[in-house]
This record gives sequence, structure tokens and C-alpha cells, in this order.
Amino acid sequence: MYFKQFFLGCLSHASYLIADEESKEAVVVDPQRDIDQYLEEAAQHGFSIKYVLLTHFHADFLAGHLEFREKLGAKIMIGAQGAAEYEYDPCKDGQSIELGKNVRLQFLETPGHTPESICILIFDLAKNADAPWAVLTGDTLFVGDVGRPDLLASEGYSSEQLASLLWDSLQNKIMKLPDETLVYPAHGAGSMCGKNIGKESFTTIGQQRKFNVSLQAASKEEFVQNISTCQSEAPAYFIMNANLNKQERQVLDEHLSKALRRISIDELIEMRKSDVQVLDTRSPGDFAKGHLRGSISIGLGGNYATWAGTVLDHTKPIVIVANPGAEQEAAVRLGRIGYDNVVGYLDGGASAFLFRQELLEKTARVTAPELSKLMQTDPNVYVIDVRNPGEWTDKHIDGATNFPLNRLRQQISEIPKNRRLILHCLGGYRSMIAASILEENGFSELTDLVGGINAWTEASLPVVRPSAACAG
Repeated sequence: MYFKQFFLGCLSHASYLIADEESKEAVVVDPQRDIDQYLEEAAQHGFSIKYVLLTHFHADFLAGHLEFREKLGAKIMIGAQGAAEYEYDPCKDGQSIELGKNVRLQFLETPGHTPESICILIFDLAKNADAPWAVLTGDTLFVGDVGRPDLLASEGYSSEQLASLLWDSLQNKIMKLPDETLVYPAHGAGSMCGKNIGKESFTTIGQQRKFNVSLQAASKEEFVQNISTCQSEAPAYFIMNANLNKQERQVLDEHLSKALRRISIDELIEMRKSDVQVLDTRSPGDFAKGHLRGSISIGLGGNYATWAGTVLDHTKPIVIVANPGAEQEAAVRLGRIGYDNVVGYLDGGASAFLFRQELLEKTARVTAPELSKLMQTDPNVYVIDVRNPGEWTDKHIDGATNFPLNRLRQQISEIPKNRRLILHCLGGYRSMIAASILEENGFSELTDLVGGINAWTEASLPVVRPSAACAG
């Protein structure tokens, strides 16, 4: 048996290629939308990918099942409780498929994270036909956590109803597997599909039985209460992605054929008379030194796709500004979350406008010691912390006001326009996004704290540490 995990760090997403090495028959589970790496791996070993399986309709990324169907004619398989526009085979509880003579995949219907969720038992028949070697748990069971039940992707169910179903799926199916069964989930640390996912890429049933905090609840009622509260707010694009994963849609190559069109600076100036969004994907430092007025900063070096899906409008065209050579990466990563509204990229990148003073804007920056002095001497300073409420609760600068980045547009009327605004986050990535949003909305005196609150604490400056309202 051949088995390989592929991990996409920017989305904390794990996918899998499984094959019988004798017959060369293979399957891919939960693939990302850009499928070249799976095709290259399969070609290297001479595998023929017959099936593409989705453990559920993912909300945080667009899966590559349609891309596999178009390129290879692979058969799509989803949970029996799902319903999709495209042709698929339903995976019913206890049903199995075999790859050659040595590999069997058996399906378990495990509703909870979503109604159609499944887990997949992997049997290496050449070694042990009676017990599974591993289980692919999708978003049902993670390392150290379980899938959240509150995403809007689960339409028609309450969080409590899904949490109850998840308890049943875990207790009656997953946790009845042998302790030595390997567990391979669809996400790792950093994913918003769970509260406290561990950094390890796999685990065992035995380890989770002992150490997974979510599994230690003494009753279903306690479990439901624990996982239905204190979840972070999911980005608005999650429901869009969950629906797109059910739908017949264009494939990634069609998106890229439009997204990789060169656009001159003069053409972009004309386009900006309408609702086009200019997305600057350079680093926060480069953006601060000089950017096209009214553009939005979301650097490729951070959680680019997540924040793009949070602050950009998927119904309005996007033009990318990128360092030369990075345009395709910027477009692909937007395509991974279903943002197929990219209409091109600025030819020449920032060099197209850096010497056009009438188009240029800069963002002031300040160091932590400088900010400390300003707060003591300038009553016009207004410090905005754009981190999430949990981070704020852990520690914050005394006198700062919390406007979480994911809610900034909704709360923008509460921010004073007659003050000198100094923005910060943890390290400077999110605060530059926030500064660009405020600039787009007419704010002028904007300054970014270099290094964020990390730099503040490294300078041994004081912070407020309130008691936590939500553990985790």
C-alpha cells in the first residue's frame, strides 16, 4: 500500500493520496483545488487515480474534485447525506471500495461537523484484513480537538443539534476503533474548523482517547456545551465555499486564464472608476513605503487567503499588485477559496506607480518606544488593536481600543476621524490590512506599530492582562 499526506500550511489543510502498488489504482481524499502535485506524484509512481473523495463539503477551501473529474475522469464520491449538482457516488455507512487486491477503503457516516461528514477506514489487506491501519477523519476528529458544529455551512441544523450528532459519531463509531489505529485529519494547527487543534500531522485513537480535551466530557450534555461555546467567528466566505463545493462550477484553469491577464497602470486607473478592488500582495513594510492609493494590503507572507476572504468582496472584480513572478501564486491562492473574480494583475507591479506621486500613498510607522512616548505626550493619539477578542483578553496595551479586523468594516463608524490613529496587531500583518481599509474609507492620519504587540512586550513595556472569559 502507498500512502502520502499533503499539507498546505497557509490553509492548515491536509489531503491524501492512497494507492495499491500492485494494481496502481489510486484515490485522492480532500484535495486542494490546484491538483498538479497529486498528478505529479501519481505519474512518478505510475498510479491511475480512479476516485476523488470528499469527507464533507469543506467551508474553508474549494476542493479539487471537479478538477480531477475534468482532467482524469475520476469518479467523485461524497457522504450519502450530501447532495451535489454534479454526478457522484454516495458513500453509505459500511460500504467500501477496493484498490486492487491490497487496499480497502470503508466508509463511516459521521455527522456532526456537517450532516454529510464521513470518515474513511483504510485497510492494508496484505498485512491485516481484520483491523484498519488508519482512519481519515476529515473534520470529525483532529489532533487534540474535534470539528466545530457551528459553521453556517450546516444549514438547517442548530449548533447544539450537530454537536449532539458529533458526540454520537465519535462515541459510537470512531472511539470504538482499536487504540493503535492511526488518525489522519483534514486540518492541523491554525485551522478555524476547530478551537485547539494540535500541531502534529497525525495521531492515534489511543492518544486521543487519553489526551483530547474535547473527548473527556462526562456526558453528551457536557460535550455539547463545551464545543458549542467560545468558537471564533468564522469568515463570511465559509458558507460560500461550502456551497461551491456542492455546485457545478468552473475549474481552476478557467479562473487563471482570466486572472493572469496583464493590466497597465492607465487601464487600472480607468477600471477604478467602477467597483474594482486593488489587492496589494507585497509585504506590509513594502506597502507602507508606497502603494496605490485606495488599495488593500494583504501580503502573501501571512494568512493571505483567509484574510482576503474576510475583507474582500467576492462579487466585485479584483486586480492584483504583486512582486514580479508572484502573480500566479496570488491568483491560485485566491482560487483555493473560490475567489474567481480576479480580472488580472498590474503589469510591472509596484514599479508601475511608485514614481507617480499623484497615485501614491504611504503609511507612517512607529516603534514601540516611540508609541509609548506619544501616548504620554500627545492626547490626540488613539490606539487601535485589531486582534481578535481572545488575544485582547490575554493581554493588551493600556488605553488601546479593540476593533477586531474581521469586524472592522462593520464598526468603522465608531472610529474617530479627528484623532491620530495608531494601529497594531500581534506582529504587524493584520494592522497593515486594517490601515489600508481605513485609508480606503477616508481616514488620513494613520500610523502602524512596527512589530505589533510583540515588539511592545519585547521592549518591556507594560500590558494589561484581564482574566480570560473563554478558555481556549
